[in-house]
Amino acid sequence: MKKKLFYYLFAVLCTATLFTSCSDDDDNGKNGDDQVTDISGKYKGDLVVSVNGSAVDPIFQVISITKSGDQTSQVILSLKDFSFAGQLLGNIEVPCTVEEKDGVQSFSGQKDLKFTTEFGQALGTLPTSVNGTVKNGKISMKIGVTVALLGQTVNVDFEGDKMTGNESSEAKISDFVIDSDFITEHPIIDDENGTITFKINDAATDDDLKALIPTFQISEKAMVSPVSGVAQDFSNNKVVTYTVTAEDGTIKIYNVSISGTNNVMKFSFEEWKTTGTGFAKHEEPLPSDVLASSVQGASLLGLFGWSGGFPVEKTNDAKDGEYAIKLITLDTHEITSSMVPALTSGSLFTGSFDTAPAFGGDQLACTKFGVEYNRKPLTLKGWYKYTPGDKYMDGTDKKNVTYPEGTDECAIQGVLYEAVDEEEQPVTLTGHDINDSKYRVATAALLDGSAKADYTYFELPFTFLEGKEYDANKKYKLAIICSSSKDGDKFIGAGGSTLIIDALEVVGE
Repeated sequence: MKKKLFYYLFAVLCTATLFTSCSDDDDNGKNGDDQVTDISGKYKGDLVVSVNGSAVDPIFQVISITKSGDQTSQVILSLKDFSFAGQLLGNIEVPCTVEEKDGVQSFSGQKDLKFTTEFGQALGTLPTSVNGTVKNGKISMKIGVTVALLGQTVNVDFEGDKMTGNESSEAKISDFVIDSDFITEHPIIDDENGTITFKINDAATDDDLKALIPTFQISEKAMVSPVSGVAQDFSNNKVVTYTVTAEDGTIKIYNVSISGTNNVMKFSFEEWKTTGTGFAKHEEPLPSDVLASSVQGASLLGLFGWSGGFPVEKTNDAKDGEYAIKLITLDTHEITSSMVPALTSGSLFTGSFDTAPAFGGDQLACTKFGVEYNRKPLTLKGWYKYTPGDKYMDGTDKKNVTYPEGTDECAIQGVLYEAVDEEEQPVTLTGHDINDSKYRVATAALLDGSAKADYTYFELPFTFLEGKEYDANKKYKLAIICSSSKDGDKFIGAGGSTLIIDALEVVGE
């Protein structure tokens, strides 16, 4: 309450000075001629406000002095677009008479003002005094207002230097970033309207939104309040106001706020379960009701004498947290059984894995892609690194494996598809039709599947197929599919190709 009163009294002061004449009606040492030095120009410096001796931090301000008519002894002192505590208070203009002695130009005056608050409260007569000096381009000024009714004395001190006229007028914010897992859409800067907006995860709490820390760049030689790197409170739809002041005093206001919420489906790969026994013992990523992988089928390779490991592993080579997931393509062409393909790529997907079709030689039908999804998907994003295997092979015909020229590539994609057909029957896409089914609605795909030695960020937008759009009244499934060999469904790739993925997530609305 005390702080609000402090700001309020300062607003009183600023409004009061709009009507304050430094010269008043007194013959306060007027020269009667034009022998004083011209002090017109702009002065930049620090303004300090105090109430009963309690001061706030200095505020950067620019004060202009212009001649009133032709005489240098009559000037107008003005403070344009003045803001305080994040509020724009307007323009302040004060006519003044200037005197000069021993190379120092001075101005002073006083006047009693009557003031009524916006709530209709009469504050009575407010004695107001203004005085200052200019010497060798440096200004020192004081303004004082006594509010007897409230027992308060408001003082303003300003110290500044005359500007050259070559100062920059640019006052912009750029590269506005909030580094938080709760941010689902990067802040968008609208310079024309002075707004910065961003979207958040709908799981964010008020406490989460009170701890967001914006970092940003501003125009060279400009100043900003509040500064970059300080936590701000965006809870309960609050708007945070940033005031940028250019070198020449030009002010630009930015209002920063949350524009909406998104839903996030996220996989951190921190939790795993161990399943199977003996040669089939392996680890699978959780949650198992959402995630499936080729390890579930490859765990049976031991039945055929395989001892070359599994196509899916937990790894501590993580981008975030302790673990990530590693997908490895296995060269299994030497296993003679028709149940085993020539190439077994490491794959991870949303959906389930059914081993039954493999016993009939239909490996592609084992992958049941997709889980129920009731959002419009926007982006598929995360981190990955990739190392292609050394020997590229075509195992489409297991009895006639060939080794054409080429380098293996990884694949990361998302597919939104209709979960019910025209006859109201359930639809589940498999390895046979995930890439060409008529029920597909939108897709997101990694275009560059080449080698990446270090973790590389990807953010893939979902694009709706021609003639398709999201309909909230329909049922959908969402398939997220990652593979260490992009043509692994055709049994083409390279043994040893390794894809590591971490912090995989889908943003939807």
